[in-house]
Amino acid sequence: MMPIGDDNSDRRITPVVNYLLIAINIIVFVFAQQMGSNEAMLMSLSTVPQEILSGNDITTNGLSITPIPVYGTILTSMFMHGSIAHIVGNMLYLWIFGDNLENVMGHARYLVFYLICGAIASLSHVWFSSFMGQGLLVPSLGASGAISGVLGGYLILFPRNRVRVLAISFIIYVPAVVTLGIWIVMQVVSQMGALGGESEGGGVAYAAHIGGFLAGMILVKFFAKKQPVFPARVR
Repeated sequence: MMPIGDDNSDRRITPVVNYLLIAINIIVFVFAQQMGSNEAMLMSLSTVPQEILSGNDITTNGLSITPIPVYGTILTSMFMHGSIAHIVGNMLYLWIFGDNLENVMGHARYLVFYLICGAIASLSHVWFSSFMGQGLLVPSLGASGAISGVLGGYLILFPRNRVRVLAISFIIYVPAVVTLGIWIVMQVVSQMGALGGESEGGGVAYAAHIGGFLAGMILVKFFAKKQPVFPARVR
């Protein structure tokens, strides 16, 4: 099941921050693609668990100057994507679910919420990699962790909103609590399934998704300025 729309009839503001986040992600991706296969740039802007744990740039062995401090990659990695499918999937979810949160938080609060959830997601991945002793030198990148926080917040504030979902060849309407509930269960199951495998090959950072989602669920009430309503229309 793939979400393609949601209940948006209570929106009262233009979600400029959400649009801006989507635009920045796309611009960064296009710029990175224009540079071709630049592994050094990818490593320097992505979160590498061992670098965060040690506080040192270890991917270049100190032989080149990185554009940002090691801990800055917790932020920059949120705007890096590895493929077209990666960024399209992430931006679709952000487009569908982000505007509702910005509507109840306001522009500035929503931006801070998004970035905090993304940072917590990255640190969750770092902690899990350290705990497992695997993937410590594998760069982690993408907006998935921050967007997972958006999904967690959405689940808390809009559990009854109907989400328009593409199921095989037809469209159905499913409550957000079901759609997002299935999504987070899939992340947990996938993470459990990966426990016995070797993570050095990269793959999906499920721990970041789970950490971001939980952060969003916990933090959303501190950022929401007004109680959302539960409208009936679907865009």
